[in-house]
Amino acid sequence: MGVFYDTHAHLSSREFAGDLEDLLARAAAAGITRIVTVGIDLRSSQRVVQIASDHPMVYAAVGWHPTHADDAPEDVRSDLRDLARHPKVVAIGETGLDYFHLPSKRGGTAADDLRHTAKQKELFRQHLELAAEMGLNCVVHERKSFEDVLEAVRPFAGRVRGQFHCFSGDVAALQRVLALGSIVSYTGILTFKNSGTVREAFAATPLQHFMLETDAPYLAPEPYRGKRCEPAYVREIAAAAAAVKGISLEELSEATCAAAQAFFPRMGR
Repeated sequence: MGVFYDTHAHLSSREFAGDLEDLLARAAAAGITRIVTVGIDLRSSQRVVQIASDHPMVYAAVGWHPTHADDAPEDVRSDLRDLARHPKVVAIGETGLDYFHLPSKRGGTAADDLRHTAKQKELFRQHLELAAEMGLNCVVHERKSFEDVLEAVRPFAGRVRGQFHCFSGDVAALQRVLALGSIVSYTGILTFKNSGTVREAFAATPLQHFMLETDAPYLAPEPYRGKRCEPAYVREIAAAAAAVKGISLEELSEATCAAAQAFFPRMGR
């Protein structure tokens, strides 16, 4: 049947506060043997490190999500560096750029948008610098900001790889990501009926250049679409992925687990 990893989940989310232990048991029963839980600010980053410490199957990534940039200090490196020293921290992030959730959509001005995106860019650069310093890679969030994200990552190519998580770009975008030595990961969107562009990109993604993720509690795959997502649902994503690739679940397991172990150098086998 093959085992699988969930390379991006938010186990510190309040949606999981009441049943985290049961959730992890369901994941294990579904053959999910590794989960990377991702921080979005200092508090959640501290929490994911604690969850990883308490559960052998869980690893952590620590960072500030770009939509939380306005709440971040001017320099996030010191706090994140302290957390990243923990042996179960396998990446820096979630970091990146998000030009969809801008202040102007909440009553702010164009000037507010400029200040906000400038702060995002500065924090993204700090995350990339810290990743290079620590010998880790970055979990990258990109929304309506692809060109600027590539511009930020490019100077670090060869030192830091990005996991372009929840990848939803086309084949041309995929090729530009891979050209930088970075990697993509695919979510339950692969199972959606209207996800033709994503499936085309996935079909073009070479084995061992992609990972699977849930982004739990978001983006539950079919047949759970619209419900709370959880790591056990990697199994449904894997079934869809294997069908697109025309390979067995065992072959997919081998490729995706190898990709994850190469991308997250501290992850145990």
